[in-house]
Amino acid sequence: MNGNSFGRLFQVTTFGESHGDAMGVTVSGCPAGLELAEEDVQRDLDRRKPGQSMITTSRGEPDEVSIKSGVQDGYTTGTPIGMVIQNKDARSEKYEPFVTAPRPSHGDFTYSAKFGTRNWGGGGRSSARETVNWVAAGAIAKKILEREGVELKAHVNQIGDIEAPDVSFEQIKEHSEENEVRCAHPETAETMRERIDEYQEAGDSIGGSIYFEARGVPRGLGAPRFDSVSARLGQAMMSVPASTAFEFGLGREAREWTGSDRNDEWEFEGDAGSDPQERGDPVPVENDHGGIQGGITTGEPIYGEVTLHAPTSIPKEQTTVDWETGEKKEVQVIGRHDPVLPPRGVPVVEAMLSLTLVDFLLLSGRVNPDRVDDRPGEYDTDYHPSSPEE
Repeated sequence: MNGNSFGRLFQVTTFGESHGDAMGVTVSGCPAGLELAEEDVQRDLDRRKPGQSMITTSRGEPDEVSIKSGVQDGYTTGTPIGMVIQNKDARSEKYEPFVTAPRPSHGDFTYSAKFGTRNWGGGGRSSARETVNWVAAGAIAKKILEREGVELKAHVNQIGDIEAPDVSFEQIKEHSEENEVRCAHPETAETMRERIDEYQEAGDSIGGSIYFEARGVPRGLGAPRFDSVSARLGQAMMSVPASTAFEFGLGREAREWTGSDRNDEWEFEGDAGSDPQERGDPVPVENDHGGIQGGITTGEPIYGEVTLHAPTSIPKEQTTVDWETGEKKEVQVIGRHDPVLPPRGVPVVEAMLSLTLVDFLLLSGRVNPDRVDDRPGEYDTDYHPSSPEE
């Protein structure tokens, strides 16, 4: 099975299945000298883990991470970082009715058709539980971004037909973690929560979207065409389970704008015609391109949106067929499932944004791929282990 790795220089490879023994991830390409502890990773895992509120699955997973390699005395060593998260609360018996009768709109049939077999407990490898690995790796990427002055955050901006008004980056940072929906507009969050409750009580689910933004991204990242930032970011976001759309800048709205309205005109940071040091660099007057022009970053904030469809595991009665018995069946997916995905999807989107940006920083040479202190050849460092004899 291919497709388990993401990234070029900062490469993430994952393993694990929903009801298997454990989930795990290897991060290759993290420079040496980065301060890293399990607590740094655990903070984001706690934001993604199940059972954190009444609008998430009740599966009781603590999602405690254990770093197995790549860290010495609290610093990364430049070698692959291995992390494992044990599965503690798998209940596979609820999935037995669907071994040869695929659940509607899941990966059951397509996995069986491709491989001739599958791990059916909890959806196996196709389960969104696998994103626990992405969040663990993304937490490391975030630490690198912090060193480089890059800040990012996401929040839930729409659930069903309830859309939050535009909020500032500061509001997202301040308010998105204050409510269970992770919407940075408190009043809208309350309305969203009420709507989610309605669908949950009806045995149904609902979709929504996540807005993300990154600030401090240097200009010049990305390469034209297939290695553009927008192309690679699109791959990252469309890999998120249940994603059906990705957009940046104006996104879909751009089809309604004329070229003269959409084009970002240029101006100097300071006064035009003044001393070169005083007039500063050219900057776009607006940022309708979402921080990316020609596939390359402009230095302006990168922003966009990811749409997630309604969870497919719902207790409402649905129809399937059993290829082993030849029967048509009325089935109910009985188990512990989220009625809505964006609230727990926020840290996943942040992780994929972080992984993409760090990879580009390494590819561009902005970050030394060997060591974060950028002191090649220096061996007597603050983070080198001391002799045990001392």
